[in-house]
Amino acid sequence: MRSARHLLLLLVTSFALVAGTPASFQDVEESLTCQCGCGLTVHSCNHLQCGSALPLRDEIRAQMALGKDKESILSYFSAKYGEKILSAPTTSGFNLIAWVTPFALIALGAVIVGVALTRWSARPPDQTAPPPDPAPHAPSAYDKVVERELKQFEG
Repeated sequence: MRSARHLLLLLVTSFALVAGTPASFQDVEESLTCQCGCGLTVHSCNHLQCGSALPLRDEIRAQMALGKDKESILSYFSAKYGEKILSAPTTSGFNLIAWVTPFALIALGAVIVGVALTRWSARPPDQTAPPPDPAPHAPSAYDKVVERELKQFEG
């Protein structure tokens, strides 16, 4: 029983430490997109003296100095610059539809293909007999002319 208490105490303190850990500067930088047009995160922007990344880094430092956590810093930047500054769109509202729709359409397509394959494989093969050989017929005048010309051509 005593070891169970120690284990419970260890779990509670570890969760408290993880929950109370402030976001690192790099975490916040990677959550924001640089606005210089490079398409990279603020952390990854490779432009020397970037006119966007450097001021954003200063703003991140200022927000962290105020003791804000990652979510409140990101909401500050989202309110100031719009949602386009976030490197990953939020999963609410229209963005949720944009996240879910491609996967839903792929699943729907897979279901349609599966149903079609099942129906096609369950269909019995055609039981139609091959067409009968044509009945022999008496040679017509045209057939006689063709045969004569073929003999002249070959001979």
